Amino acid sequence: MKHQQVPEWLRFRGHTFSRTLSVVNSTVRKSNIATVCQEARCPNRTECWSGGTATFMLMGDTCTRGCKFCAVKTSDNPSPLNPNEPENLTKALFDWNLSYVVLTSVDRDDLPDGGASHLAECINAVKRSHPDMLIEILIPDFQGDEKAIQTIVKSKPAVIAHNVETVERLQRKVRDRRASYSQSLKVLKTVKNIDEEIFTKSSIMVGLSETFEEVVQTMQDLRNVGVDFLTIGQYMRPTFRHMSVKEYVHPSVFEEYERIGLELGFRYVASGPLVRSSYRAGEFFVENLIREKRGQNSDTP
Repeated sequence: MKHQQVPEWLRFRGHTFSRTLSVVNSTVRKSNIATVCQEARCPNRTECWSGGTATFMLMGDTCTRGCKFCAVKTSDNPSPLNPNEPENLTKALFDWNLSYVVLTSVDRDDLPDGGASHLAECINAVKRSHPDMLIEILIPDFQGDEKAIQTIVKSKPAVIAHNVETVERLQRKVRDRRASYSQSLKVLKTVKNIDEEIFTKSSIMVGLSETFEEVVQTMQDLRNVGVDFLTIGQYMRPTFRHMSVKEYVHPSVFEEYERIGLELGFRYVASGPLVRSSYRAGEFFVENLIREKRGQNSDTP
């Protein structure tokens, strides 16, 4: 089978080196914390790191799930959690002049609470050492465990994200069998039910054979459970062992998704070929929106 050629609009045009990139590289290396930028082979790593942004991946570099699009390592029995991870995280953040940090994690179905208490410890550690920093965290589904979700909500990050990843029809082909469309929607709805003041966020990949109408329906389903922020990006095959790309979606289609998303009521939509779930998550608009709601002034220039 002949592979599709990557179109021009998906080719990286950023800087390959900067002083900031060097600082981020050094900090990540010293922190002993994985980043989703590296583990998931994100195509935007150089661009984001050059701009001083990296997404820390908590609870190790090995996931108990095996989604067919993801390059993160998988195992039924990953290494035990590192009790020093909250402290390592706060130390790493002192090297950067950040006002907004994005945290994510692997799935840890081997743990009684899915790792929720550990993630909450990491959030609380950052809040103690960096009280003005806004925290966004991308959480697993915790197998739908409402108590685990409540543990995260009680730690009060600014944004709780959980990704549906793809349209409902393609869930079984794309995600691990333990994940589901309805369960992901339930996670997002549960967050709002517990604390409607917390912003929620989700992400959709396209280029997997979904239809335009299916993407719009997914957007509507996310709005129905109160999701505030949405990102839509092109699926990029991390290795030849992973799912193949069915289509490279044209930028004009992403623009139309963004227009429709805003009409549906999302507070913010980032839609484009190279957009990722945590891609430029601390963008000026989102941060200012959160700080305005809290009655704070942003230090972001």
